[in-house]
Parts: sequence; C-alpha cells; structure tokens
Amino acid sequence: MAYRRGMTPTVGEVAGRLTEWLVRLMPAGDRRDALVAGLTAAFGADTDLISAAGCAAISAAAWPHARHVELFFEPGGTEPASDSPGEWPPPDPAAVRARAAGVSRVSRLDDGTGVVRIDTLDAVALAQPYVDAAFGLLRGARRLVVDLRGNGGGDPATVAWIAGWLLGDRSVKLSDVVSESGVREWWTPARPPGTALSQDAYLLVGPGTYSSGEALAYHLRARSRVTVVGVATPGAADHVLPIRLAPTVLAQVPRAYVRDAVTGGNWEGKGVVPDVPSGAADALDVALGLP
Repeated sequence: MAYRRGMTPTVGEVAGRLTEWLVRLMPAGDRRDALVAGLTAAFGADTDLISAAGCAAISAAAWPHARHVELFFEPGGTEPASDSPGEWPPPDPAAVRARAAGVSRVSRLDDGTGVVRIDTLDAVALAQPYVDAAFGLLRGARRLVVDLRGNGGGDPATVAWIAGWLLGDRSVKLSDVVSESGVREWWTPARPPGTALSQDAYLLVGPGTYSSGEALAYHLRARSRVTVVGVATPGAADHVLPIRLAPTVLAQVPRAYVRDAVTGGNWEGKGVVPDVPSGAADALDVALGLP
C-alpha cells in the first residue's frame, strides 16, 4: 500500500499495510485469517489520521488473535515504510554487561533455598557467562526458585541454555519454531555429566513474564520439571520482526509460532497458568511456603 508522500496516513491505510505484512510473514492458518479479517472489518474504512490512539486501537483489536502484534506511534519519525522485513538491532555488549544479562539476583536463603532472578534473555553469546555463574552458585542448594516475574523475553537460544541447566545433561528437544520458510528445532545443549541441577524447582511468573520468558516457563512445566507459582502470563508465543508501516508507525509483526515438543501446542492467548496461583508480589513467599 503506497502512502501519499508528505502526508500523514490514515488509520485505515496503516491497518491495510499491517494486514499486507501479516499475509506476507505470518504462517498461514485460521489464526492469521481471523486476524486479517478482523483488522480489515474494523479499520479498512477508517479515515482518521493515524495517532497514538489509532495505534493503540489496532493493537487492541489484534490482541485476541496475536498478542505480540503491537503498533508504536513515533510522531517525529521520518524513515519510509518498510519494503523488506526488518531486523532487531544487535545487542550492546556494554549494556548487557551492565545489567549482568538480566541476572538481577542470586542468593542462598537461611533454609537452604537457592533463588535466581532473571529479568531478560539477552543473546546467548553474551548471557551465557552470567547464567552459568548464577546457576553454578545454586549447586548444593536444598531446592531452587527461578524468578521470571520481570522477564520480558529475548533470545530463544538463551531459553535453551537455561533449560539445559534444569532438564539434565543429555540434550532435550524443546520446540519447533514454524515459519512460512520452514521449521527450526530448538534443543538444550548437552552438558558435562553430572553438571545439571536436579533439586526440586519452583518458577515464579506474572504479568511481566512475556514472550521467551513465557517459553522458558512453558517448556519446563511441560516436562514436569518445575512447579509454577504466581499469576498467569500474557500469552504471547509468536516470534516477531520490526516493520515500519509508516514514517510515524513501527509495528511488531509475527513471522513464526512455537510448537512445544511435548505438548504439541503453546501458550498463545492462554498464557502459562500457574500450578499454584498467588498474587505476583507474593509469589516468592508462597513458593517458599510449599513443601
């Protein structure tokens, strides 16, 4: 869909551009068809100029079908609309080091419980030393608590790396990522014998557990490795790319979905539902009170 040069696009034009990209990138199926049909019906004739409110309305309409779809209004934007799929910017190694790859807590409580909090899933090449250091410190703990309540996602390779610490020394298939171009398998790495952690483990989730953060919780729970405590997660299971729909509108557009190797499904639209419900703020205390 071409835009009138120098003019602000309408809501209908932006929604139309989004549906074109959905057809181009998102794997074919009922979910894509329902998403495209819903956006077209809701906004196809909308002649209001695009704004933050219009972007929010389109995002909200997409939510029942694809929870990763999100539009961001950038009023000062000047880049032209995308002609080819975008890429995520490479991580800043200094920024990753400054946040210790999202490992914000590692502690051993008085009762012998080991607690690790991971707030993001940075690229595995940068995150691995921090993940290994954190889980290495949990050796000998009486039990484990993995806190993902603030984990907004990131690299699926880091999901596999962390899962390997908990699922055993042998390589385990976690998932297929299905796109229009094919299927990519994700496996945990094989570990040196006797190095994986085997203690009972609890995993904390909440509204801030998103995307690949949800993947880690889902894959571990599907293999009965953890007891999940907290609040159901948002339910965003797609892999996405950044696409500029207009100079002032950047979107996240699904390009693939996850299929767990055990369940054959995923958490899209449902979230990871806790085994033990609790308030998000209380989840650690609740987990520590479990036998």
